[in-house]
This record gives sequence, structure tokens and C-alpha cells, in this order.
Amino acid sequence: MRTLQPEIERAVALVNLGDPTATSMAAVLESWGEHDVVLGPEDVAAIVAVLGDLRALFATIDRDAAADRLNDLLAAHAGPPRLVRHEGWTWHLHLDRADDAPWHEWLASSAALALATRLVAADGGVPWGICAADGCAAAFVHDGRGGARRWCSTTCASRERVRRHRAVLRNRPDRAGSDGQNAVSGR
Repeated sequence: MRTLQPEIERAVALVNLGDPTATSMAAVLESWGEHDVVLGPEDVAAIVAVLGDLRALFATIDRDAAADRLNDLLAAHAGPPRLVRHEGWTWHLHLDRADDAPWHEWLASSAALALATRLVAADGGVPWGICAADGCAAAFVHDGRGGARRWCSTTCASRERVRRHRAVLRNRPDRAGSDGQNAVSGR
């Protein structure tokens, strides 16, 4: 089973925070293996700005426009690539400008690199989006299994199928009772 890169999953989790606070962002970062995350008000503001850029990217469905957004993120936050090994991690690629770069720069550069890799590897359109289900605005990245996706989860996809099915039933003339109510649902 193919999964997404941790950098992508971490970015999606942060983008989907309802109310990003220092505590909630630190909890997400620590759940992905970061240690002793302390975020000050300036860190929070800078990360929230990056999350806005990432949400705008996830809402971009045109491949060329998505590439432009990724290039903008990389230009604003990335430095020369380098291999690093720290805190028990094996060798891996860093793209932020320095080992002590701010959290937002690290988040933006690592997410942009991982998403750029997904975009290049994707067949056709962009491999991400914003959930099309009523009442849901979660960002998602397609893992490559199955066809194109419009929903963030199977739960949202099922809810939308049921909602559409009920709307069809509600609007069928042969389903309405003599009082105009739907004979199926009693409404």
C-alpha cells in the first residue's frame, strides 16, 4: 500500500487545524516526531501565513498554476538542498536555509519539495484538493490509488452520495404523496 510522504501528511494535518494555535500546532509537529516544540507568537503568525499559502495551493486545480505556487514557496523559503542527520533520524534532505531556520521556513520548504515531487509524479491533473462535500473544507492529497478524488475521506464521499441520492428521491414526482410530502422520508 502506498502512503504519502510524512512531510505531506504533516502539512495537510496542519492546514486542516480548525483554529491553529501554538499548542495545536506544536501537538501536530510533535505527533510527527519533532521534539520539544516551543512556538512563540511570531512563529505562530509565520506558520499561519505558510498554512494559508499551502491551503491556496491545495485549492489550485490547474497543474501550471500549482507549479507556479510551489515555485513561489520554494523561492521564498528554500535554501540549497543538504543532507542532514540529527536527533536519531537517518540521513535525509533538508531544504530550509539553515539547521536553525525558523519553523515556518522548514515547514514551507519541506512541504513544497514533497508536494512538487507528487505533482511531477502525478498523471494528468494535480494530486490534491479541497473536499467537495457540503460543510467540509479539509485539504487532502491523493495517495495515487484509484481514480481522481473530490473528497477528503471515504466518510465525506459516502455522505455526499447519500445526500445526492436523497435529493433525487425527494425530487421524483412518483415519490410525493397527495399532500406534497415525500412518501419515503415523511417530509
